[in-house]
Amino acid sequence: MNQKPTFYITTPIYYPSGNLHIGHAYTTVAADTMTRYKKMRGFETYFLTGTDEHGQKIQRRAQEAGKEPQLFVDEIVAGIKDLWQTMQIEYDDFLRTSEPRHKVFAQKIFQKIYDQGDIYKAEYEGWYCTPCETFFTERQLGETHCCPDCGRPAELTKEESYFFKMSKYTNRWLQFIEENPDFIQPPNRRSEMVNFVKQGLEDLCVSRTTFDWGIKVPFDEKHVIYVWFDALLNYVSALGLYTDDESLYQKFWPADVHLMAKDIVRFHTIIWPIILMAADIPLPQKVMAHGWLLLGEGKMSKSKGNVVDPVILVQKYSVDAIRYFLIREMGYGLDATYSEEALVSRINVDLANDYGNLLSRTTAMFNKFQNGEVLAAGPGTEFDASLIELAKVTPAKVEELMDHMEWAGALAEVWKLVNKANKYIDDAAPWALNKAQEKEKLATVLYNMAEVIRLVTVMITPVMPTLPQRVWQQLGIVANTDVQTWDSLSWGRFPVGVKIDRGEPLFPRIDWQADEQAAIVVEEEPQSQEETEVIKEEFAPIGEEITIEDFAKLDLRVVKVLECKKVPKADKLLQFLLQVGDEQRTVLAGIAEQYEPEDLVGKNLILIANLKPRTIRGIESHGMLLSAVGKDRLEVLEVASMPAGTKVQ
Repeated sequence: MNQKPTFYITTPIYYPSGNLHIGHAYTTVAADTMTRYKKMRGFETYFLTGTDEHGQKIQRRAQEAGKEPQLFVDEIVAGIKDLWQTMQIEYDDFLRTSEPRHKVFAQKIFQKIYDQGDIYKAEYEGWYCTPCETFFTERQLGETHCCPDCGRPAELTKEESYFFKMSKYTNRWLQFIEENPDFIQPPNRRSEMVNFVKQGLEDLCVSRTTFDWGIKVPFDEKHVIYVWFDALLNYVSALGLYTDDESLYQKFWPADVHLMAKDIVRFHTIIWPIILMAADIPLPQKVMAHGWLLLGEGKMSKSKGNVVDPVILVQKYSVDAIRYFLIREMGYGLDATYSEEALVSRINVDLANDYGNLLSRTTAMFNKFQNGEVLAAGPGTEFDASLIELAKVTPAKVEELMDHMEWAGALAEVWKLVNKANKYIDDAAPWALNKAQEKEKLATVLYNMAEVIRLVTVMITPVMPTLPQRVWQQLGIVANTDVQTWDSLSWGRFPVGVKIDRGEPLFPRIDWQADEQAAIVVEEEPQSQEETEVIKEEFAPIGEEITIEDFAKLDLRVVKVLECKKVPKADKLLQFLLQVGDEQRTVLAGIAEQYEPEDLVGKNLILIANLKPRTIRGIESHGMLLSAVGKDRLEVLEVASMPAGTKVQ
């Protein structure tokens, strides 16, 4: 019997110094997403998270609260575990560094490295940032002696300490990185770390005597082990190395991925590998450093008072919506900016308009045209082939991106299929097929729509784990578990004969007011129309009155599309080269999810020609194309035969 492949992923163990914010949640949601994906692919997975409970910062905060450190952290850890439950985090182990299993292991490693001569006693005099629990040199701090990470003043410290011979391992570390170029991801982080090490490593102070909340040095109890030496060891101590049962260590070490934010990558890519080298323990396969979730222009931080509570967001918008936003918004290795308005926009556009409405339209048409029954596909329409081809190739693209931890890119590929399916409905027009009594074509179109929804839902299951059951319920396939697996991602497996059970909208639209709290607006039950569309449109109210003089200020022109292409690294932007009379203009439009660039070349569209130019993604856009925006679609306005440059009145 073949043994399952294994996958071991870790997140940093968090300081229990207060409630975690949405930026912390990103790391853990991403790790959970990766674990769920690997599990669906047949891997035996192990996901470790936890809390780093020692250090001077914790002791000071406990004293300020009038509590013993252990009681202080116990209360906060309970809240962290509740948060992970709220966020649907399914970890295999939650390690606390105050647990005996970790303390014993940390002392064994410290003793081992000391016995071989790589730890020695000396006096430390230098600068220490207590909030970051980090030592800094004069060169790193500069004239202000402020921490380069958090910006707060560092403290000049002088005490007897033990030092770890980091400098001894400089060349070995550089050789390892050269031989394992994928160890630090993304590549720009690797370059940063290599440059840092080449400037020269100093020996690391690995014990403290000015406080006692920590793991005692085994041979000198006056000292406690430095928190960044102690905490990093959790990745191995959790697996039971040097205990009577090393089965987890034997199965899962070395770790496949240490996942974390970029601000702690130096500890994990330099200090941690060198500790492992000294302890003669194999190094992990990869350290992945993602960007920060920014609020405005700055990093979220409790000290800045600009944190966002994920629990409140989940209560307002649902856990699936929050998880989707986090994973979709942050590109590979890049920072992302959080605002509630951006969150609401993602929910309305991606989840309500695109995915949710695809399910709503599909189930409505099944009920109206086929009494809710899924019939076998037969002869189809001219639009079937391109939809089916995209549905067939998308899973492989998603797998490649997921395996490289490019989660936002994977979701972007899935949404290409979602948007293609919405356009397929408009092109194939099932309502017209029904009216023309072309029942076989109608059955095929509806089958294709249901099958796309099934494939999409399987692929987004790791990101939105509570969503699938609600979708399977509406599609009538709750009991058909064989078509809910990653292995079922091949075209044509939707079961024939099942009954559609149309339910409530998955993601109600949200009416966002920038100066007020966002309020959820539950959509009314859509009503059918006989000939043109199944879903009733909800039209925006008419705007305030303007005068004819106001309208006359707009210069609307017919333009011809000469060229059209996608803007790199911009999911929704297309770049146009337009003919406007005797001149040519570059214009950007956010319609890439509705149109393929080649489909627009040669068309005559309408442009607001006298709009002030605006630079987007480094490209200056001269005007705005007019479009009609409905509840579930967007269409640019076309003119059949008027020449480019004609004024629209």
